[in-house]
Amino acid sequence: MTTTAVKREGPAAVTPAPTLGTHVNNYWRRVRGGDIGALPAVFMLFALVIGFSIARPTFFTAGNFANLFTQGAATTLIAMGLIFVLLLGEIDLSAGFASGVCAAILANAVTERGYPWYVAMLAAVITGVVIGTMLGLLVAKVGIPSFVVTLAGFLAFQGIVLMLMKEGSNISVRDDTILAIANRNLSPTLGWALAAVAVAGYAAVQLLRHRNRAARGLLTDPIAVVAARIAGLAVILGAAVYVLNLERSRNVLVVSLKGVPIVVPIIAVLLVVWTFVLQRTSYGRHVYAVGGNAEAARRAGINVDRIRISVFVICSTMAAIGGIVAASRANSVDPNTGGSNVLLYAVGAAVIGGTSLFGGKGRILDAVLGGAVVAVIDNGMGLMGYSSGVKYVVTGVVLLAAATIDALSRRRAAATGTR
Repeated sequence: MTTTAVKREGPAAVTPAPTLGTHVNNYWRRVRGGDIGALPAVFMLFALVIGFSIARPTFFTAGNFANLFTQGAATTLIAMGLIFVLLLGEIDLSAGFASGVCAAILANAVTERGYPWYVAMLAAVITGVVIGTMLGLLVAKVGIPSFVVTLAGFLAFQGIVLMLMKEGSNISVRDDTILAIANRNLSPTLGWALAAVAVAGYAAVQLLRHRNRAARGLLTDPIAVVAARIAGLAVILGAAVYVLNLERSRNVLVVSLKGVPIVVPIIAVLLVVWTFVLQRTSYGRHVYAVGGNAEAARRAGINVDRIRISVFVICSTMAAIGGIVAASRANSVDPNTGGSNVLLYAVGAAVIGGTSLFGGKGRILDAVLGGAVVAVIDNGMGLMGYSSGVKYVVTGVVLLAAATIDALSRRRAAATGTR
């Protein structure tokens, strides 16, 4: 007589959460394996802030702190768009003058033709979308290398800006709403309220993610790490809002100057939106897949051409937003808007922040961190009285160091098998 054993299935095994010590050890192992993320940018930023604060005490004042945000805003926004292109291993050399073209469209619409601010801004953004679509089609459908296409765009858009500016004239921007973007501040109360909403929203996302992963038996971070992230964000935002809410005016009887610059929440919203797109949507996963291996992505059913076109559209659209902010800060648009060091600083910000030039690696947060590094270098060295030539040399050295670290970390990751 044969007896058949019946296997009874129990509940699914739950993966235990690692301890704090295990989490730290795993993180350190990833760092040694080449997965360093944004660590170089963070260390660089802290070192620069400390160094400039010691060398020039005026660097770490409320007034200069606010100036850093407005000074680096346009560069950061353009860098956000460039990250999408860099994730595919492509490049957009026309982003700077694309922002200039869009700024010129804005100034012409609102000043020369008298359109309302929202019509002028919409026209500038639509111009960015058209530019990105044109560049993307040439790269994806015609097969011209992005370097050549965007270099041609760099030259052509520079000419378009000159034509829109009537060969050298300057168009003032007088609309109060547009000028407020980079020159006005939120009320102190509203600044605190937005900071509280940001911390509460981040906490909700982190805790819900932790609970959902634990419920599905997936590996989760220790709750202490989650709490540390939330507390860290609360401290950073709280300190920033406190400093920015200090009175910055030299003569309070004439004008009061305090509060978070309006451009800061604009950057924050775009940071959240694009981070969500890249990390929480199928489109974002497709971007990383194409950047990692385009042929494998194509065989997996991903429309590679559509992804290529879309990243150039996003890049030029963000360039348009950056151009609007630049026009707001300068109170005008001239033939040099979007030129000079705009593109160099934007690409530098993306790479310094941790985005790889080889594709497949990068986050939107990299643009913010890299933009902060570039702004601190430019601002701090200006306070110390260094010439523009020295600023360019130092920024170039920092960019080269970031690219070198990226290349070495990728080599290390390949050798250890972590990628």
